[in-house]
Amino acid sequence: MKQFMDKDFLLETDTAKHLYHNHAAKMPIIDYHCHLDPRMVAEDHQFKNITELWLGGDHYKWRAERANGVEERFITGEASDWEKFEKWAETVPYTFRNPLYHWTHLELRTAFGIEKLLSPKTAREIYEECNEKLKLPEFSARGLMRKYYVECVCTTDDPIDSLQWHKLTRESDFEIKMLPAWRPDKAMNIEKKGFNDYIHKLGEAADIEIITFKDMIEALKARHQYFTENGCKLSDHGIDQFYDDAYTDSQIETIFSKAMRGMQLSDLEIRQYKNCFLTLNAEMDAEADWTQQYHYGPLRDNNTMMYDKIGPDTGFDSIGECNTARAMSHFLNRLNSEGKLARTIIYTLNPCANEMVASMIGNFQDGSVPGKMQFGAGWWFNDQLDGMTRQLNALSNLGLLSRFVGMLTDSRSFLSYPRHEYFRRLLCNLLGNDVEKGMLPDDRETLSRMVEDISYNNAHRYFKFYG
Repeated sequence: MKQFMDKDFLLETDTAKHLYHNHAAKMPIIDYHCHLDPRMVAEDHQFKNITELWLGGDHYKWRAERANGVEERFITGEASDWEKFEKWAETVPYTFRNPLYHWTHLELRTAFGIEKLLSPKTAREIYEECNEKLKLPEFSARGLMRKYYVECVCTTDDPIDSLQWHKLTRESDFEIKMLPAWRPDKAMNIEKKGFNDYIHKLGEAADIEIITFKDMIEALKARHQYFTENGCKLSDHGIDQFYDDAYTDSQIETIFSKAMRGMQLSDLEIRQYKNCFLTLNAEMDAEADWTQQYHYGPLRDNNTMMYDKIGPDTGFDSIGECNTARAMSHFLNRLNSEGKLARTIIYTLNPCANEMVASMIGNFQDGSVPGKMQFGAGWWFNDQLDGMTRQLNALSNLGLLSRFVGMLTDSRSFLSYPRHEYFRRLLCNLLGNDVEKGMLPDDRETLSRMVEDISYNNAHRYFKFYG
C-alpha cells in the first residue's frame, strides 16, 4: 500500500518522479490570475490566525461545509474563529475524493510542515500550531509568497481602482512583482442593478462626464492607459457566453441611454451591448499589447439571498448551457480580420466544451507568437485531477501542449500556491505514463524542457511582464 501523500504523491513512474523532482518542482511560480487583496501584499499583512488566512475567503471550503450541513454562522457569520476552524475540521473527513482533501493537506504540509491529518481529533492541536507559526515574520503575506518561490502575481482589478496598493508595493523593496489586471465586468453588465451608479464612478475616476456610450468608452480608454502606466499587461472578462449579435453605433447609444435612465432592456439589446463592449475592449488590449483572458460559462448569482449577503464570485455559480462556438468564432474572426486580435486565453467552466475551445484556438494561431491563442487551465470546478487531465488531453490532441502557459491559482488565499504543485505533479505523471506505455520516447532532455516550459518558461515569455 502506497503511503498517503508521500514525496512521490501522484507520481506513478520513475520518469514522472524524475521530471517532477528534478525539473518541475524547482521552477518559480508566475500566478497570472488570482484574487489576492493587493492591500495585504502592500502592507505585508500578518494574519491573526489560521482561520483568517485559510477560511476568510475560500468559497470552495464554504461550499463543502454547507453541503455537510454546517450552519452559515460557522462559515461567514458571527461564530468565533476557533468555532469556524473546528467546523472545517469536522468537514474535512467528509471530503474524501474531493480535491479539497488534497489541497488541505498539501497546504498544511508545505506551509506549516504539518503532516497530521486534519480531523476533529487533531483540530485543536493543528489550530494552535498554525497560530504559533503565523506570529513569525516569515508567515506574513509576503513571507508566504517567498516561501512558495512566487516570482509574479496578477491581481484582478476594477477600472476605477486607484491601484494605490500596487504602487506602494512597487515602490517598496519587495522583490516579487504584483501587477494589476483589468476586469471591466461592471461596465459590461448593463443589465445588473447599480449599473448607472457604477458608470458615474467610472466617470469620476477618469475625470470625464459620462452622458453617452461614447463618453463611457473614452473614460475606459483613459483608465486603460492608467493601468498600462502602472504595469498592467492583461485583461480578464467573466462572461456567460460569447456574443456576435449585430449592432450599429446608434443602437448602442440608445441601449446605453435606456440603461442609464433605468429602463428595462431586451435580451437582444443586452447581447448587442456586450458584443460591442467586448469588441472595443479587445481592440484596446491589442493596441496596448496586452493579453486578454475570457472566463466563460458560469451561470452567476443563483442564490440571491446569499449573493446579497456576501457578494459575487463566492461559489454559488453553476454551469450554464453555453452553445457559443459560432459566436466565439465570429467574435475572434472579426478581431483577427482587422488585425486587432491580441494574445488570448479562453477558459471554459463546461468540460464538455474542451474540444471545441481547443479546436477554436487553432483557428486563430497566426505564427506571430508561439501559442498566441491559449486554452486556459482547468478553471474553478475543473481545477481538480479529472478536470485538469481532460483539459490537458484536449489541448494535447488538438494543439501544442508544449506551448501551454500552465497553471494559476484563481484564488483569494495566500495558501493556494500548492495548486501549482498539484498541477505540476499531474503533468509529470501524464508524461511519465506515456513514456511507460511507449507512447512517447524516453527523451529526458526534451521532456525536461517541456515540463520546465509549461511550469514557468512559457508564461515568462508570453505575458511580457519583464520587459
